[in-house]
Amino acid sequence: LTLSATTVPQFTVSVAVDVTRLLMLRTELKAAGNALTVTDFIVFAAAQTLAEFPDVNSRTDGVSVWSRRRVHVGLAVALADGLVVPVIRDADRRSLEGLHARAAELADGARNGTLSPDDMTGSTFTISNLGMFGVDEFCAIINPGESAILAVSSVVPTPVAVGDGIGIRQIMKLTLTADHRLVDGELAARFLNALRRRLQDADAFRGDLLNG
Repeated sequence: LTLSATTVPQFTVSVAVDVTRLLMLRTELKAAGNALTVTDFIVFAAAQTLAEFPDVNSRTDGVSVWSRRRVHVGLAVALADGLVVPVIRDADRRSLEGLHARAAELADGARNGTLSPDDMTGSTFTISNLGMFGVDEFCAIINPGESAILAVSSVVPTPVAVGDGIGIRQIMKLTLTADHRLVDGELAARFLNALRRRLQDADAFRGDLLNG
């Protein structure tokens, strides 16, 4: 990470996502006994968006660029003595419930110290979620070999314009830190806006659950 922070030309782009309908869906699912988390929805939406924007899923050594067709999402997990990043392989090919099951399995392995080296290598993109810790916004450091990392902040009730009036919506900030050698500002903005659209489309998530 020190090498990444000191040698990679990094920049950040942020968007605010209205997750009001997503949280309503999660509450509905929880009442029905479904344990999906907000992180599950974020990983699912990010994986689908990475498949749509393969350049954000590429890597470089500073000289050459390699595209990666498979989407392996690293999910940062905080432990008492540090941080590990287990990898959900082929995340774009998994259903929401499939992602949830694999993420829970990896998180348990991280906490129990039973992850294998293969469980923690080969990620093509990383997500760091500090939303459960009351964080308004933050920037994460790119993992070496990846083109970007997504920082997820807390959901904050926020007054916003709704039609001709003002309403309270549940707003979550997403910040993408990207390697400018691979991802320029325009691509980062398009990627984040596509991710925001997915997260705000609760009906699409519902459809995946019905079809999964």
